[in-house]
Amino acid sequence: MSLTLPSPRGALTPDRPLADLTWLRVGGPAEWLFQPADLDDLCTFLAALPEDVPVFPMGVGSNLIVRDGGIRGVVIRLGRGFNGISVVGNRVTAGAAALDAHVARKAAEAGVDLTFLRTIPGAIGGAVRMNAGCYGSYTADHFVQATVVARDGTVRTVTKDEMGFAYRSSSLPEGAIVTEAVFEGPLADPAELAARMEEQLAKRDATQPVKDRSAGSSFRNPAGFSSTGKADDVHDLKAWKLIDEAGMRGARQGGAQMSEKHPNFLINTGGATAADLEGLGEEVRKRVFKNSGLTLEWEIMRVGVTSPEAVAQKP
Repeated sequence: MSLTLPSPRGALTPDRPLADLTWLRVGGPAEWLFQPADLDDLCTFLAALPEDVPVFPMGVGSNLIVRDGGIRGVVIRLGRGFNGISVVGNRVTAGAAALDAHVARKAAEAGVDLTFLRTIPGAIGGAVRMNAGCYGSYTADHFVQATVVARDGTVRTVTKDEMGFAYRSSSLPEGAIVTEAVFEGPLADPAELAARMEEQLAKRDATQPVKDRSAGSSFRNPAGFSSTGKADDVHDLKAWKLIDEAGMRGARQGGAQMSEKHPNFLINTGGATAADLEGLGEEVRKRVFKNSGLTLEWEIMRVGVTSPEAVAQKP
């Protein structure tokens, strides 16, 4: 291993397998995995890290395929020092490692409506970067500001106008790490918010393969908006409907499958490789384009190096 890295206070682990840190349970190792002790540790490490060493911020791996060859450089994963949640008035401040569901519940207990977060898999850092949304509400709708650490270790506060939010995306630069975010939500009765979240969970459980190993929705909706969950919701340009019409519901490749219950969910049925999952997803994209003329864009992030074995198996 040729990299010479700074010595942080947090954990710095070479050749750390990443499969157990992703919801799909696939992927090779990180050349280095860094888990900073706190904000100062993160900033000091990045400032001393050679500029040519790539950095990849990783959350809880809920929306991620790590390729079988692993990730070069340093993977940074925020943990306990970055998962605090506090509520003052109608403002909620959450660390990037705080789970979306936990933030929704804590806010609801204080009478602040961030219920859209309750059924979104993952943590706040990813929700901010990807402008996560559900039932017609998006992170951008409630976002006030975020604390962001740049690749050179400098810290700045980023406002909503600077985030460049769009459907399932933002304009945060590569390597920038969200460490904390502030949200605003309308005030409401905690009991009503709790009941609404229970309804959302019941609806999710009835329509999505929550017991299977997945990474949430695989592809963005070509319509450019998420499902509202309302009776008058339009499904013509929803990714699941296009996949279904292309005959790919339940399609398999190795241990990978498009869910029978919800065809926009790519699942690991057991023993799948990252190449199986990504390969099946690409086949879905080809079939949908052939059937509808529409190109599906990945919602799941795919990162890392394809293994030599997977390259050799390609037709």
